[in-house]
Amino acid sequence: MNVLICDDSGFARKQLARALPADWKVNLHYAANGLEGIEQVLMGHGDLIFLDLTMPEMDGYGVLETLKREGLRSKVFVVSGDIQPEAYQRVMGLGALDFIKKPAAPDTLLALLKQHGFWSASSGNQPSPAEPLPSGEIADAGVKITPEIRDVYQELANVSMGQAADLLARLLNAFVVLPIPNVNVLEVSELHMALSAAADSDTLSAVCQGFIGAGIAGEALILFHDSSFKDLAKLMNHQGTLDRTAELELLMDTANVLIGAFLRGYANQLDTPFSQGHPVVLGQHRPINELINTNKSRWRRTLAIEINYRIQDYAVQCDLLLLFTEDSIATMNNKIMHML
Repeated sequence: MNVLICDDSGFARKQLARALPADWKVNLHYAANGLEGIEQVLMGHGDLIFLDLTMPEMDGYGVLETLKREGLRSKVFVVSGDIQPEAYQRVMGLGALDFIKKPAAPDTLLALLKQHGFWSASSGNQPSPAEPLPSGEIADAGVKITPEIRDVYQELANVSMGQAADLLARLLNAFVVLPIPNVNVLEVSELHMALSAAADSDTLSAVCQGFIGAGIAGEALILFHDSSFKDLAKLMNHQGTLDRTAELELLMDTANVLIGAFLRGYANQLDTPFSQGHPVVLGQHRPINELINTNKSRWRRTLAIEINYRIQDYAVQCDLLLLFTEDSIATMNNKIMHML
């Protein structure tokens, strides 16, 4: 049987391949996005597909829609960090066999393979070939981030982002549209460029919350587009006047959900619990330039993870930035090397 792992993260592909039964007698193939995945299926390499949802070129939903439209008979397990109830319902409606939460545990995969008839004790005795990650020299200290390391940071953020979106989706009873996280090492002078997407909004409101744990420290920053407050109040069933006090309450509620859930997911994957400080309001209804200039002393050279959350069918948009201190990068790089 030909098994295809379709995920834009090389780390996630390798992680999933290692979690499959070591004695499963199959031929493993790999694809880095949905278009590559469809090409592999057309080549006969996709009897069973392990499919990510958030990918460039064509996402997992597009793959499922294409398989259905073209009458392609591949069986699909969705493996995703986006664990919102609506994501589950959508992929099952498009014909997926089952939904697996990232990162996939070996016992979970084995149970599902047995349940759906893809594995039995007689299936084994031939190890599955693992996909090698591209080789590269990794700096053991400092702020050097190789493509391989960046890929792992992106995948860690992807899983954490999905957990935060799930909580927000349940709170608002809505679907959160998730992007591919951006990961960069930035000087403070470059932070303005990193937030250029947010500059489309005339004014923003911002909340910052510090965190620290076992040699890792930083700040989580929520930038909330002021045009979002009206729809957010509707989704949260806010009663009464939408004044600055009410907007601040909505802002803090959203920040607590997104920052808290993201940091928990990130800390769990690194096996490093974080202590969180009190959230601080950096400003309400202020231009992005003013927010950055007022607070630029807080951020120097930093590893920045940027995620833009949008609520489907509503004008609600906010940016979550994780800004890690320069000293934290070597610690996290070492942890990631152990994961690799």
